[in-house]
Amino acid sequence: MRKYSIFAVAREAMRGHKGWEAQWTSPEPRKEYDVIIVGGGGHGLGAAYYLAKEHGITNVAVIEKGWLGGGNTGRNTTIIRSNYLYDESMNIYEHSLKLWEGLSQDLNYNVMYSPRGVMMLSHNINDKQSFQRHIHANRLHGIDNEWLTPEQAKAYCPPLDIAATARYPINGATLQRRGGTARHDAVAWGYARAASDRGVHVIQNCEVKGIRRGPDGSVSGVETTKGFIGAKKIAVSASGHNSVIMAMADVRMPLHSTPLQALVSEPMKPIFPCVVMSNSVHAYISQSDKGELVIGAGTDQYNSYSQNGGLQIVTHTLDAICELFPMFRRVKMMRQWGGITDNTPDRSAIQGVTPVKNLFVNCGWGTGGFKATPGSAHLLAHLIAKGEPHRLAAGLTLDRFRTGRLIDEAAAAAVAH
Repeated sequence: MRKYSIFAVAREAMRGHKGWEAQWTSPEPRKEYDVIIVGGGGHGLGAAYYLAKEHGITNVAVIEKGWLGGGNTGRNTTIIRSNYLYDESMNIYEHSLKLWEGLSQDLNYNVMYSPRGVMMLSHNINDKQSFQRHIHANRLHGIDNEWLTPEQAKAYCPPLDIAATARYPINGATLQRRGGTARHDAVAWGYARAASDRGVHVIQNCEVKGIRRGPDGSVSGVETTKGFIGAKKIAVSASGHNSVIMAMADVRMPLHSTPLQALVSEPMKPIFPCVVMSNSVHAYISQSDKGELVIGAGTDQYNSYSQNGGLQIVTHTLDAICELFPMFRRVKMMRQWGGITDNTPDRSAIQGVTPVKNLFVNCGWGTGGFKATPGSAHLLAHLIAKGEPHRLAAGLTLDRFRTGRLIDEAAAAAVAH
């Protein structure tokens, strides 16, 4: 029997697909494109797809220094929800959730979106008041969110311990039933294939080394490990490394990069029916279709580009998981890792124009990048095509750090996952 690596399996699945094999093996780039998107994750590939589909711009190259989805797209915990507090956040995450619901049909590729529900646990009176404020804000915005008693939370997620003597007693929970999970790398592959079908070049193993500007100060192309590639417009969407790339154009970004910790258990039979998050103890958990318990922790307390796991943070998270779900205390952990998040001072994203003409940026999604993927990509395509932000992203511009109109979603929600 012939054996395949995961990449060989993917290549075999795509074999015969028009244009895909050439894109997968990183074709030689053209001399000039209308648009270059730096970053071959979900946001960049999705933006290329929507540029071609909705704006008729197909002379586009997505440049990735490694392989597709090899950055944060393939290193997250796949949670999807839109139950944020502020209008700017609710606008974009609800837009994204609506796109998630039909994404497999749109791309003709199974991204394994699973609306299994996202439950957020309340442990004290502060949690309860804050969460009920979220519920009211969400309902006014037309977003589903509801309050559960401890008994209702237990019925929705049987492994949960709601005993009054528990280390982290539970006095209720919120539930967004439309929230859930999707398969991270399938999102990248689906967008890549759909974009390639429409004529977009997907160029892997091509690292950007510089951004060249013309006599009028506008961008003229990028220096890469495959040589100079000209472009009329450039969009940067390289999670964790955006500040480094933007510095090549002398643009300083209000970003800092930190590793976000996560891990998975050994595979088990289906036992965990939804996504559960606990803001107070900073732990969240779901079960993948492969049977692994996917557990998310926090970000390291220092800046770094490391993709290694931080043992201290992971240990604290596992302690909390074992208290909330005692039946998992004997489950073995299989692997841990860190994804690099780029965070802004107010822990909300930046999507907009920059001081350099025809240079656009999409960054600062922090721990919310995966759930925002289709919405962010859709709005980024509009930004590139029209040269101005979409109305749903109007509050996410760089200018807010000058005016002081910040969107401190992390402080409102206690945790931004």
